[in-house]
Amino acid sequence: TGAPAFADLTGALAATGADTVDLMLPHRLHEEVAVACLERGLHVLLEKPMAPTVEAGERILAAARAAGTVFMVAENAQYWPEVVTLAADLAAGSIGDVVTARGVTFFPPLPDFYGPAGIGAAPGDDGADLPWRFSAADTGGGIAVDTGSHWIRPLRMWLGEVVEVVAALGHPFPGMEGESLVRALLRFDGGVVAGFDALLTSAALGPEVLFRVTGTEGELVVEASGRVVRYRPGARKGEQVGETHGYLDSYAGQFDDLAAAVLHGRAPVAGPEVAVGELRTALAMYRSAASGRWEPVW
Repeated sequence: TGAPAFADLTGALAATGADTVDLMLPHRLHEEVAVACLERGLHVLLEKPMAPTVEAGERILAAARAAGTVFMVAENAQYWPEVVTLAADLAAGSIGDVVTARGVTFFPPLPDFYGPAGIGAAPGDDGADLPWRFSAADTGGGIAVDTGSHWIRPLRMWLGEVVEVVAALGHPFPGMEGESLVRALLRFDGGVVAGFDALLTSAALGPEVLFRVTGTEGELVVEASGRVVRYRPGARKGEQVGETHGYLDSYAGQFDDLAAAVLHGRAPVAGPEVAVGELRTALAMYRSAASGRWEPVW
């Protein structure tokens, strides 16, 4: 890209005079680097999850409050056009009262996100070439705490807060130390129970919708093609709601929100405290997998 590279954060900040930073680091480094940037008076966009533990997240939030600068957690699903479209249609009562919902993410280890090295590594390898997202020490777990937030956030936007979960985890993908398979049920504060299914795989898979929200009068579906489709008695074959966009358009909304906060003082659509909810939910899944029971989200 022609951009300069620096060996450390101090050198980069001194050379560039930046006032806003986007931190894209292994999760174990989030607290250390985010707090250092906030204490310098910088505006910070921190990749999700905020931290591997709730306690670390709370310390970051405390540093952000003390700094008084803009602090956002980069959960781009908050701005996903299809998620926002479904939220508006749901709020308008288009399918009646919600009965249940489901979010599904079955995805390959794309090199853009996981890196080309270590894809074939097996558990027990020395880890020298292991992508950091395959390392449980670097991430704090597996796909529930990492990718899972992109599916948990929309469900929270539509259904409210998660109060308890029950989950089973699996490790089918070679080389990934944390879980690469999640099967979970999430109970929300309004009583609705939704499913969450995630799988990291290189296998060829059949088509699957990304989200399904079922109501007393119909159903709203987010298709992988980037469409929201509504099913009702008068439209049993489905009718498209809004325009077709796609997941990648969510990043534009995220950075527009950051720019408005930094340049114009506008409050972000969702404060950073909201991101603790996805972290708490993932950690409750881990407790449930160990206990074999429903676990509260706290």
